[in-house]
Amino acid sequence: FQCRFSIHFSVTFRFQNKFSSHCSIFNANSVVFSADSVFSADSDKQYVGFATLPNQVHRKSVKKGFDFTLMVAGESGLGKSTLVNSLFLTDLYKDRKLLNAEERINQTVEITKHTVDIEEKGVKLKLTIVDTPGFGDAVNNNECWKPITDYIDQQFEQYFRDESGLNRKNILDNRVHCCLYFIPPFGHGLRPVDVEFMKALHEKVNIIPLIAKADCLTPNEIKKLKDRVRDEIERFGIKVYQFPECDSDEDEEFKQMDKELKECTPFAVIGSNTVVEARGQRVRGRLYPWGIVEVENQSHCDFVKLRNMLIRSHMHDLKDVTCDVHYENYRAHCIQEMTSKLAQDNRMDSPIPILPLPTPDAETERLIKMKDEELKRMQEMLEKMQQQMHEKDQ
Repeated sequence: FQCRFSIHFSVTFRFQNKFSSHCSIFNANSVVFSADSVFSADSDKQYVGFATLPNQVHRKSVKKGFDFTLMVAGESGLGKSTLVNSLFLTDLYKDRKLLNAEERINQTVEITKHTVDIEEKGVKLKLTIVDTPGFGDAVNNNECWKPITDYIDQQFEQYFRDESGLNRKNILDNRVHCCLYFIPPFGHGLRPVDVEFMKALHEKVNIIPLIAKADCLTPNEIKKLKDRVRDEIERFGIKVYQFPECDSDEDEEFKQMDKELKECTPFAVIGSNTVVEARGQRVRGRLYPWGIVEVENQSHCDFVKLRNMLIRSHMHDLKDVTCDVHYENYRAHCIQEMTSKLAQDNRMDSPIPILPLPTPDAETERLIKMKDEELKRMQEMLEKMQQQMHEKDQ
């Protein structure tokens, strides 16, 4: 008894030096004894410690950092670069060269990537912007979206190869998590190229439609254009990004914000890299002879709502949908194709041989004949027995 008590005491003492508030004792049979039963000074007897798991995940995630890939698509002159710079308060297009009309005619759709590391309050974000210069600028825009769909598939393929390889620890995620598609403000809804582009991509990426340069329109014109675009998206069966439903335990403020975001789509946005003076304050906006349009004024445009949705509330959901829906569809398709091809190759490489039937010899033919005669005799005897039984019954 004395030996057992000394062991328990030493274990308890060592654990308390490491954990000041809670400890546990383990004996040889792995039975757990709570130190609270020995030391009544502990006030919180029911506390175990797994409630700190979110804090552990938070620390690990912040240390690792985050990544996000955003694609912007739309014809030239709709303010794509300006909006991206306004969203992330950075200049991603310092060395950009603007093409003249002649150069734009001969230009084909190409994919350009801009990557920048952003840090805010100790949280690091690796932001990748995928631009699509040349889209929709040609006279003939037939299948101008093909390079874009090919690029998205290439990123899926690369991730699938890395995931299936041996070094799975440091996989780079270059999959496109979101596509901002810019709709011109001077039309009467979606153009044929808009419809075909979104239908070609809606199974591969989260599409968020935007009405570009919303300061060209009056509030009534913006409302009519939004209604028209929403109706055409539904009529043509285009699957844009769907906001997840709020849980019942969400706070009312988040539910209200989510409701406003759903009602605002497609977002009517304005971008600006310049700071102007308005009401004694310096704000980002555009200065016109008749007044100032403020980018972050919610009565002027939906820029703040787009930024809140894209960065503050739904960035992680955009990544989840990309991983759990779009990438899983691609992965399932690849596995199905690989399985079908493997089965087909196996059939072609090792077909089942058709062996010729052996020709029976004389002895075999004699035995077969004897068996046939024996079967006939047995059948005749069976018929006679059945006939006798039938006569007996009568």
